[in-house]
Amino acid sequence: MSVLAIVPARAGSRGIPDKNVVSFRGKPLLVHSIEHGLAARNVDRVIVSTDSPRYRAVALDSGAEAPFLRPAALAGDFSTDLEVFVHALEWLDAHEGYRPEACVHLRPTHPTRRVLDVEQAVELLLADPSADSVRSVVKAPHTPYKMWRLDEAGTLQPLLAGPVPEAWNQPRQALPEVYLQNAAVDVVRARVVRERRSMTGGRVLPYLMDRIGDVDAWSDLAALEAEFPDGELPSGRSFVFDMDGVIATLVPDLDYRKSAPSPALVALVNRLYDAGNRVVIHTARGSESGRDWSATTREQLRRWDVRHHELHFGKPAADFYVDDRAISPATLMAWIETCGHAHGRRSA
Repeated sequence: MSVLAIVPARAGSRGIPDKNVVSFRGKPLLVHSIEHGLAARNVDRVIVSTDSPRYRAVALDSGAEAPFLRPAALAGDFSTDLEVFVHALEWLDAHEGYRPEACVHLRPTHPTRRVLDVEQAVELLLADPSADSVRSVVKAPHTPYKMWRLDEAGTLQPLLAGPVPEAWNQPRQALPEVYLQNAAVDVVRARVVRERRSMTGGRVLPYLMDRIGDVDAWSDLAALEAEFPDGELPSGRSFVFDMDGVIATLVPDLDYRKSAPSPALVALVNRLYDAGNRVVIHTARGSESGRDWSATTREQLRRWDVRHHELHFGKPAADFYVDDRAISPATLMAWIETCGHAHGRRSA
């Protein structure tokens, strides 16, 4: 049975500009999902569906296939997963005669899934011929039986009919356990997508996981990168932070006017600054084009409130160099946590 992994990666994200290629632990988000698919022993092909030539190049460099560019009509804010998968399957059938048995949905926004999660979800589906799909879920942090909606008159109406009268007034322990899909890994039979035009079908098996881990906003990315713990921070040291891919988002065509800040990293820089460390911002902007980006860079650092002592356009010299291709922000955070424990910081 042929198993195809599809990594959907449109370029039009609003919450985090160019989210699918934002650096996470030294790699674009997109690349983590590609690597998970390539490493899974029961996945035969990994294809990236994107509308962006730039993303397509990233995909190819990372070992995935990207045989087509997705039409712009299927890359909007309201485009559905179903539309993307139908397009990919029909394109592969028409151009290659390739018809997989199952499709694995690997969203770039879940970079911390394990390869084992992919393999076990695929195994669940293939081991049960009566199942249409597998969907990864976690126990919901809040029960929907205590949720409400507003009707046209502006009054509250229960979201769900409860299993017992006035479920919203019952103890949580008396209500059924419910589960929330976490967007880590879904597997669906290709015929369900092609013939029934559904991403789940009728019989859906659960793949239970213990965390959500999906990236939708900067705060989600910051949580995954592990924020500084409470406690003593290092002081009297020098830190050099790269600009693009760390403090600022990566941008297409090296047009740095389009850069946006990474709040998690700005907060990290400012905490180190406030703790008495020397903070230097380093950037190679303009090194290839010869264009002077100094005014733009200084204005961005001011507007984003990035506290620093110096801004350098050149090679860094410091005790630590923090870069998306050298020491990652997550590595720095882990090191600081280790320092906190070494200083006898008590954990709650």
